[in-house]
Amino acid sequence: MKMENKYHAPVMLKECLEALQIKPNGTYVDVTFGGGGHSRAILNALGPKGKLIAFDQDEDAKANLPEDKRLIFIDQNFEFIGNHLAYQSCLPVDGILADLGVSSHQFDEAERGFSFRFDEAALDMRMMAVGNDQTPSAAELLNTLSQKEISDILYQYGELSNAYQIATSICQFRLVQPIQTVAHLKDAIKKQTPKFSEYKFYAQVFQALRIAVNREMDVLKSFLMQVPQILAPKGRLVVMSYHSLEDRLVKNFIASGQFSGELEKDFYGVVKKPLQAINRKVIVASNEELELNPRARSAKLRIAEKA
Repeated sequence: MKMENKYHAPVMLKECLEALQIKPNGTYVDVTFGGGGHSRAILNALGPKGKLIAFDQDEDAKANLPEDKRLIFIDQNFEFIGNHLAYQSCLPVDGILADLGVSSHQFDEAERGFSFRFDEAALDMRMMAVGNDQTPSAAELLNTLSQKEISDILYQYGELSNAYQIATSICQFRLVQPIQTVAHLKDAIKKQTPKFSEYKFYAQVFQALRIAVNREMDVLKSFLMQVPQILAPKGRLVVMSYHSLEDRLVKNFIASGQFSGELEKDFYGVVKKPLQAINRKVIVASNEELELNPRARSAKLRIAEKA
């Protein structure tokens, strides 16, 4: 049985396809296959000689793969996208789509530990459905990192102003018992949880831990740095992000080729800028889509073209 119904509906599908400007015989990349919604739409727009390379490190995503000879599936994340595409002899490409974030399927699977809704769930949060011994789980990080390291994660990735106090509570709790489940973490930070805004607070804490576990910011930076070399001239980069940390990185890199957002010039004063922004203003989902798919409310779409 296909699992695509368990995944979220593809966000801003029409906008993404228009942004890619798909050529029938072109080569395209979907770096976050997930339920396959965006990939299927790209395949439908391609001709018989077109090609799509799809990435996803989640074992569950394989259940959604269509039988299509034009599709190459790579069961890895996209951190080393350039190496994988070179190995497949698929360089350069005409367009890259990145729908960042966590799928509804992953949030709804209690054993994955992504959601704070399931108190008895283990704090895993690794993107891979099958545990990877090389990647520490969220529970392992909470039980082994120093107070400062936990505080830095909560502050940088969760943008929590009281990160130090939260980290202190976590370290005090783990002296009595290890933090293994969602309920344990909630108990550990109970004194720091604000009344009447628990949902937002938990969302920030869990986002911070998920980003740390999966090195999401490092992976995104590595990916973006490779994009100019991967894209063919006039090739398109289409990125959909779901929180400000991701969007800021994407926006700055498109604007300047630097994550700081500062323009770099060569010896002659010429600006070194590999990408050109197509949309100056970020694109968001329509009201009609938001009614059908509430998950789209936080999505921000940015489009760039190789100069």
